[in-house]
Amino acid sequence: MAGKKIRILLADDHTIVRRGFGLILEKEADLEVVGEAQNGREAVELAQQLRPDVVVIDVSMPELNGIEGTRRITDTCDRTRVLAVSMHRDAVYVREILRAGARGYVLKDAAENAFVDAIRAVARNEAYLSPAIADAVLTDYRKHVTNPIDLLSSREREVLQMIAEGKTNKEIANILNLSVYTVEAHRGKIMEKLNLHNTGDIVRFALRNGLIS
Repeated sequence: MAGKKIRILLADDHTIVRRGFGLILEKEADLEVVGEAQNGREAVELAQQLRPDVVVIDVSMPELNGIEGTRRITDTCDRTRVLAVSMHRDAVYVREILRAGARGYVLKDAAENAFVDAIRAVARNEAYLSPAIADAVLTDYRKHVTNPIDLLSSREREVLQMIAEGKTNKEIANILNLSVYTVEAHRGKIMEKLNLHNTGDIVRFALRNGLIS
């Protein structure tokens, strides 16, 4: 972005909020507000017309909410990044708008410099979350994101890693002080639970999930 201003579209159904954002941004030499929208539908239309670098969008708006507006903007404007702003601290709002394609989420009561930093970060295609909601987002992520590896017992994960490392059933049995038959049973359960069909599948799964490098 060096040498060129970051072009910003503000989308919020409260005029006073948009004006407040505008006053903050006009003090920054590298930032320029190129348009304002008062609902999600207008935000999508203006984003498609103006092709701004960043759309600052409220999560809750009439006619078309910020989540659906974000989805449409990111689907139709390749180079435009979205920064969500909201009073909502509930992780569900954050999760849904990030899933829709937003690169950041800032609380409306954040400090001015945090708001400006968030815009610059999103313009660089970097993620930005208000520190005040980061813990809630992390907790929500752990609650909702499931990984097939969670289907395995601790012993099965151990056996899976050793198989992926190229060890034979006999070698695994010796290391874990198990019978070869028990190791074979573990292998069978691992493949069944993860829907894997051969050793190559096991190796690829282990690589994808960071069990081996």
